[in-house]
Amino acid sequence: MPEFRFRSLYNHIRNNFHTINHKTATMIFTTEAHEAYRQKVREFAETVIKPEAERLDREELFSAELTKKMGQAGLFGITLPKEYGGQDLDTLSYIIAIEELSRVDASQAGTIAAHNSLGITPIFEYGTQEQKEKYLPKLTTGDHLWAFGLTEETAGSDARGTKTRGVKEADEWVINGSKRYITNSANELTLGVTLQVMTADENGKEKLTTILVEKDTPGFSSERMTGKMMWRASDTGRINLNNCRVPVTNTLGKEGQGARYMLKTLDAGRLSIAAMGVGLAQGAFEMALEHAHKREQFGQPIAKFQSISFKLADMDMKLELARNTLYKGCMLKEQGKPFAREAAIAKLYSSEIAREIADEAIQIFGGSGLFKENPIERFYRDQRILQIGEGTSEILRFVIARHLGIK
Repeated sequence: MPEFRFRSLYNHIRNNFHTINHKTATMIFTTEAHEAYRQKVREFAETVIKPEAERLDREELFSAELTKKMGQAGLFGITLPKEYGGQDLDTLSYIIAIEELSRVDASQAGTIAAHNSLGITPIFEYGTQEQKEKYLPKLTTGDHLWAFGLTEETAGSDARGTKTRGVKEADEWVINGSKRYITNSANELTLGVTLQVMTADENGKEKLTTILVEKDTPGFSSERMTGKMMWRASDTGRINLNNCRVPVTNTLGKEGQGARYMLKTLDAGRLSIAAMGVGLAQGAFEMALEHAHKREQFGQPIAKFQSISFKLADMDMKLELARNTLYKGCMLKEQGKPFAREAAIAKLYSSEIAREIADEAIQIFGGSGLFKENPIERFYRDQRILQIGEGTSEILRFVIARHLGIK
């Protein structure tokens, strides 16, 4: 297999990074190095992932082999420092990688996005030096995955509904409860999960705390959830915790600060989900455009009919707006400026246009787009989670409203 490592781009990206005034109407976001990186990831996605995408989706298989190849290609720990085995690239490079993977297969993009944004990032941002040195080098190779356990039967958008509890006994946490819909939590590469649990301080006040739990810890079990309509080749798991004991030193960050860590993590994670929306929409648009030029009716390609050409024009416009909004959020994050509002807008808009573009692409394909042998059918299914995961469209509108001072 060709070498697809991207570390050599690091210095060029850093040295040529544009300083952007985010209020400027016309924005140039990417350097030549960013676009070279895009082509590297696109080549990998086209040659390594695409040939496997239809089969893995059809058979609902998580591929450890393909995941390891993505790790070997440098797609784990893209923004982590080299000391932990990362690529030390910028936020936009990471987003471009997710975008290009999603253009071909949302399942593999989902594995990478969840691992990087929800798995690695909290450990790097809030972990102790010992925790970073113990886990991060293992999580940048492709040999292991790490999950983030938030969602429960009673908790999701409302994190305060968490029923999983952690009780401190001497120098250990004793954890009981369950999680569901947790990406990367139930496969042979899973190393562990960051659990958000309810704990109580010395006064009995309940607060959310994040705790690192390895998969082989006694009392921890996980099982894969199947029967999904989307991301059928990614791993979604159910976690059960029965008197699961872990050292208090496994606490991630400060006790009782889990809600803050979760919200900060989701802000950054929304950029990656927005990238999945843009990438999926780009792939659907390209397929529809190609089909419209090939398919003939009434003696000419259907692209020449105004009703079809206008659909394609609207797709192109929506993609341009979504990508600009997403890249602006990346620039703000990279510059250390507030980006939560922009991340919410980017995730909301990108997921919505992914739905619209996938739907219109099916319309352009007509009956042929309704059969599983046509990749557009998979794209139509895969987009549906984007309006739900990491902040529903309804919750994101609430987040944006709060930035307007509406509480």
